[in-house]
Amino acid sequence: MKSEYRIPMRDGKRLFTIVYAPRDTSKDYPILLSRTPYSVAPYEPDVYPESLGPSRRFDQDGFIYAFQDVRGRYQSEGEWEEMRPILSSHTGTETDESTDTYDTIEWLLKNVHHNNGKAGLIGISYPGFYATAGLIEAHPALVAVSPQAPIADLYMGDDAYHNGAFCLLANYAFYRQFPPQRTPTFGSDRPRDEPASVTYKRLLKTALLNLLTSNPYWVAAARHSTYDEFWQARNILPHLRDVRPAVLVAGGWFDAEDLAGTLKTYAAIRSQSPQTTVHLAMGPWAHGDWEGGAGNKLGDLQFGSETSTFFQNEIALPFFRRYLKSAPDPHLPAAYVFETGENQWHRSESWPPATSPLRLYLSANHMLQRSPPADPSGCDEYKSDPDKPVPYFHKARKDVEATYMDADQRFVSSRRDVLRYMTEPLPEDIVTAGPISPSLFISSSGSDSDFIVKLIDVYPHDAGRLPDYQQLVRGEPFRAKFRNSFEQPEPLEPGRITRIHFSMPDVFHRFLKGHRIMIEIQSSWFPLIDRNPQCFTDIPRAQPSEFRTALERIYRSKDASSYVELPAAPKQ
Repeated sequence: MKSEYRIPMRDGKRLFTIVYAPRDTSKDYPILLSRTPYSVAPYEPDVYPESLGPSRRFDQDGFIYAFQDVRGRYQSEGEWEEMRPILSSHTGTETDESTDTYDTIEWLLKNVHHNNGKAGLIGISYPGFYATAGLIEAHPALVAVSPQAPIADLYMGDDAYHNGAFCLLANYAFYRQFPPQRTPTFGSDRPRDEPASVTYKRLLKTALLNLLTSNPYWVAAARHSTYDEFWQARNILPHLRDVRPAVLVAGGWFDAEDLAGTLKTYAAIRSQSPQTTVHLAMGPWAHGDWEGGAGNKLGDLQFGSETSTFFQNEIALPFFRRYLKSAPDPHLPAAYVFETGENQWHRSESWPPATSPLRLYLSANHMLQRSPPADPSGCDEYKSDPDKPVPYFHKARKDVEATYMDADQRFVSSRRDVLRYMTEPLPEDIVTAGPISPSLFISSSGSDSDFIVKLIDVYPHDAGRLPDYQQLVRGEPFRAKFRNSFEQPEPLEPGRITRIHFSMPDVFHRFLKGHRIMIEIQSSWFPLIDRNPQCFTDIPRAQPSEFRTALERIYRSKDASSYVELPAAPKQ
């Protein structure tokens, strides 16, 4: 049965909420709430969506589903604010996403018949952020929460910036489809479609702040290009203390949007709220692919089983049944993680697990070796031309191609502005579990440059279905002017050797015996990230005429030994 409500918040604003309740009223059901900025349509009283829960098994099990347009979006009153900051204290009539969640649950418990007095909260991506916000000073009836691929700290590795580099294509595609709300309409003005080649040229030739000038969310994201107070106020992670509900954080190893948010949310709860029951589930998925698909493949890779079905039936549903319906304890581990390469699930009582650092040094003849170089003056160089940037995918796309996260990298093998370093064929398997840490000694003829590091699994020629495949395992950019601080950027001194060190998001991958490990280094990754003019300037306002070619050097000498450190796990 479908019911529509306008639920009053403590400041008087009303949030539009649709409730779907089982027709069988002979028993009571828990409430499973989702809050979204993307519309809870269909709004017509007698029109139902094709599905309600995360899977058919959820619907068969029986829940009262509640879907809410968050404040200021679609049918809800108020003003929407991107990643609305959490209040330092929740008193009086001041509101944030935590109080809106609390007030919603309080109203639902009192006004929706046949509820059992327990509530759960779930959401993917932006709704994952709203699920996380509900953990803060949670309603007593909120006993189980699952933030899935949640945004956590937009600037530091989520959708907006990665190590100071702006995620150009993802943000452009998103904000074209996400205009400011004009209440009370519940439709969005979809922009006219355009070929991918047109999008590519537009992004190549237009300064960031001259794109989407009518969208204030885009303008704010592009204008705040350092980790300033705007972004710091929107970091929800410091607020995840004294969390009372049980938590299931879920995400995908190949999530191009919120991989960092997933891992950081789990880590923050573990460290800041040690008494909380919190689980992590990580599968071989792109953004949100664990809901609605089988999860047996991504791009060219196949995973040998329906991993999404396994997650929904063996992890997510048992979690919610345990806390919302007092079902038997499924004894979920602290981390249920899928190992790519070997393609198998692992139960672990910690994430990351205990590992040993494995340093792979950049060496002569484009080799990766375990011993540091002895050469007193070794280096490799390339010219980076921002007018001819290295592409992130083998063909132009007008939005981010999700499969780029595990795609074959041979399409850039002939480019002279990409350096490659590779091991000999591995004599035994190497399992890496946790964050990847590049440490590079670099110099540039410019006063700023980007350095993109890619970790690649090179398959042997006799690898069956994918001979000689070069699978991207993880890739991340680093904008050199932020090498000492993301708040206060500093120019490079042209020609001077300096060190950049950063962490790439976790992986759980097995490099099989006979495969090779390869590291690629380049200075553009377009249009996935914005181009660096390769001079110290305000990049969002940089005009095409300001972009210049730079000579980039990567050092592999005795006193300037560049390496990439892998967290090597014991083989199981």
